[in-house]
Amino acid sequence: MFSLKTLLLLAVGLVNIVYAKSSTGNSDEAPAIIEYDEPAFVHVVVLASETKNFAKDLSPQAFVELLNLKTNLILALSTKQTPLTSLAPEFSLVLPPPGTPLVSYFPKRDEPASLIPITPTKQDATHILSKNLAPVWFSGVPQALGNNPLLVPILHAPAESFASEVDGGSADALADSAEKGGEGLWAGSQLSVVTGFQTVNNARVTWVGGVDLFSDELAQKEVSPGVKSGNAQFARDIAAWTFQENNVLRIDKIEHHRVNETEPRELYTNNDQLVYSAYISKFNPVKNTWEPYSGIKDLQLSFTMLDPHIRTALPPVSGHPGKYSTTFRAPDRHGVFKFVIDHKRQGWTFLQSSTTVPVVPPRHDEYPRFLSAAWPYYAGAISTSVAFFLFSALWLAGEVKEGTKKSGSKGKTE
Repeated sequence: MFSLKTLLLLAVGLVNIVYAKSSTGNSDEAPAIIEYDEPAFVHVVVLASETKNFAKDLSPQAFVELLNLKTNLILALSTKQTPLTSLAPEFSLVLPPPGTPLVSYFPKRDEPASLIPITPTKQDATHILSKNLAPVWFSGVPQALGNNPLLVPILHAPAESFASEVDGGSADALADSAEKGGEGLWAGSQLSVVTGFQTVNNARVTWVGGVDLFSDELAQKEVSPGVKSGNAQFARDIAAWTFQENNVLRIDKIEHHRVNETEPRELYTNNDQLVYSAYISKFNPVKNTWEPYSGIKDLQLSFTMLDPHIRTALPPVSGHPGKYSTTFRAPDRHGVFKFVIDHKRQGWTFLQSSTTVPVVPPRHDEYPRFLSAAWPYYAGAISTSVAFFLFSALWLAGEVKEGTKKSGSKGKTE
């Protein structure tokens, strides 16, 4: 597995190859990152943040296509207008006007106002970053975040920071920003400086507000006497998340069957007691293996036909690592149903599974002999039969009696 330093050197090398001149001719205009509708790279790092013209095959549309092909990206922004500036809104990122980096005058320090130490807080993606991470030096452009649920804010700007001109921060500049309203006032912790985005097909892209965050100078720079910055570890953390080394889950298999059975059926009957199980594993980047994972506490199962008829918790099974199981009764309705898992949590791989099963009414010989709900009909049928029997008996008895009377009267006359 490549280290971050190796990847950065590789990225720089690729850029040099693209713009190199040869004595026998120029290099290809495109590095062919996509060829025959197949990505040539699993991960792409673009740190040429101030380059205004990329190669033809490095257009914003190519980056979007790479994500569709499940290639992961790290993209570094700049305070200048670049092709990435027009691409950012496609990911629900709103950038301030060109030339307005993030500045802060707190805490008091000797560095420029645009070089800010940022301490990760609970508002940030702590499940992505290492614990007890030292403050990170940042210099670059912030991003305002839209309401897209696929966004993963990794590092927010400090509450006392704001976006302003390079020479800005003056009272007049702030007053002008306030008068402009939403276009000019970019301030506070609602801004993000490093933002992740996970697509519906689980490809990941990380937007970094400034390429200096990866520099050796800031990695070695102290944030306080004797305390080195957290830039190096922060870079490793976001690279591990973007390149899908951390927070990666998958569903290994699913099982479904009736209670007291072990094999699945091709179809189930109304009101059957069903057992559904899912086996989930997590990638271990150290061992390069998938290991059973029982750490999901809010996993749910839906039994749907157009709309969910049943939605129930799918808890982990004690003593069976990686196994999640639940039991429920099939609805009293026939049709084509689906077992559906759709687990989407910020910063984690999306878990999706859908299994189709028919649910049918019982066969004619599977119904109970008598139904308790049908007793009114039984009573009506029985009472009708008894009444008909009594009526018939009385009618026939009346005919016999009448015939006897007529016979007696004729004998007396004779």
